[in-house]
Amino acid sequence: MQSDTTARLLITCPDRPGIVAAVSNFLFNHGANITALDQHSTDPEGGTFFMRLEFQTPHLDVPRSVLESTFAERVAARFEMDWRISYAADLKKVAVLVSRYDHALNELLWRHSNGELPCQLTQVISNHPDLRGEVERFGIPYHHVPVSKETKEQAEAEMLRLMEGCDLVVLARYMQILSPGFVARYPNRIINIHHSFLPAFIGANPYKQAYERGVKLIGATAHYVTEALDEGPIIEQDVARVSHRNDVAELVRLGRDLERTVLARAVQWHLEDRVIVHGNKTVVFV
Repeated sequence: MQSDTTARLLITCPDRPGIVAAVSNFLFNHGANITALDQHSTDPEGGTFFMRLEFQTPHLDVPRSVLESTFAERVAARFEMDWRISYAADLKKVAVLVSRYDHALNELLWRHSNGELPCQLTQVISNHPDLRGEVERFGIPYHHVPVSKETKEQAEAEMLRLMEGCDLVVLARYMQILSPGFVARYPNRIINIHHSFLPAFIGANPYKQAYERGVKLIGATAHYVTEALDEGPIIEQDVARVSHRNDVAELVRLGRDLERTVLARAVQWHLEDRVIVHGNKTVVFV
């Protein structure tokens, strides 16, 4: 299926009969062909309804703007919908922030170069110069923006200037805490990878904490960034089984493998409009 003809509709609203029928009939009447539909309700009696729908646009009888304004008036208002339509042909612009660890960054660069991440990877920004060569060999611009306690405000202002127009920011092991003002510029559009299975072992040295506790599972968590450190809505998690035979170095190696894949999946799902944020949780249609 040609992705450049695909549109995606995401809906959150109070659950009641007739929602799917109303949406489907509206799209049918305007020449759209529905090719995928997922839905979920928290409770059939008074719950919250979530839906992700893909439809094909070549035979629409009206322009995008008219389709959207008419949908808002005739369907969305009636069902009290929080909704949005996106178009696969409009690739999202993505900036990646990184420090010195390269494993999560390299996974994103490799997948993007192979066409697995549908986006425009506009730049990589780092507070260290170390990874410039790795990034530029993929043809991606690299910006070194040093950060210190004294220069944090100016550094963030420069980063925001560089990222003007970006739709998503990915923290691929960026070892700086972003200010509330920075986070507020990208609500539910900053994805972080945390090197532990949240909410366990937050903070520094999670693998050392895990080793000292004798855990049998380690994990990684990709989540949206909020002002509350490491407490934003979780998008994806994964785990690996370990035992007393694994030392800290082995836990780190296993953990980095998890971080790479968990972050890449979360970014891909966001780019494909598969994630609906509801409060401090997510509904992910995969």
